[in-house]
Amino acid sequence: MRALGKATRISKTTVGRYLRLFGVQPHRTKGFKLSNDPFFIEKVREIVGLYLNPPQHALVLSIDEKTQIQGLERTQPLLPMGLGYLEGVTHDYVRHGTTTLFAALDVANGRVIAQRKRRHRHQEFLAFLRHIELRVPERLDVHLILDNYASHKHPRVRAWLARRPRFHLHFTPTYASWLNQVEIWFGQITRQAIRRGSFDSVPDLRAKIERYVEHWNEHPQLFVWTATTESILAKLERLCKFINGTRH
Repeated sequence: MRALGKATRISKTTVGRYLRLFGVQPHRTKGFKLSNDPFFIEKVREIVGLYLNPPQHALVLSIDEKTQIQGLERTQPLLPMGLGYLEGVTHDYVRHGTTTLFAALDVANGRVIAQRKRRHRHQEFLAFLRHIELRVPERLDVHLILDNYASHKHPRVRAWLARRPRFHLHFTPTYASWLNQVEIWFGQITRQAIRRGSFDSVPDLRAKIERYVEHWNEHPQLFVWTATTESILAKLERLCKFINGTRH
């Protein structure tokens, strides 16, 4: 506000009032990446259709891995927040190693099937698919929404799925992880259990992740998808027009 006030020759208080009035936030940025997938529209229609009109006698699961979750231990205790005080966290920490969290979000009820793994190769993904298979009644088809990570398309994974016709895979377009609802849940667990935590070991990190998952499934939060394919494509069209306009 001081820099803008100096450039416009008005007070920083007036600058701040104008910024709030028009909802302008020059101190913030928002990242984006346009997909270059040649089948972008078809994939969006397919996945949005599963969200808005899920098939009968089937389970729709949004799947992904949260990799390299670090077990960081702060070198000093956290200072609790209070009236007029922010929570105090030391800037330095001790690294105790990492873990990977595999998660499958049931888009119908918000519950999560989760497993912790040391790595995220196709072997671990295949083990997670077997874990899902044991927990889904045989009478139900299983629709899996997932990204294009190489382990999801490994020949051994494809062979396993070929022997189980009730499993159906739906891949998000490239650079379109926002279509995968489990990413919302990963944001929740990051904010509420990982980012502000202090862990004295990897087992401690894993135990706290497990407790979070158990508590979540006792009180699941349903993420209601409202965006239609048409609204998504219209928004992207406006963005592309703006980008093309700035190039001339």
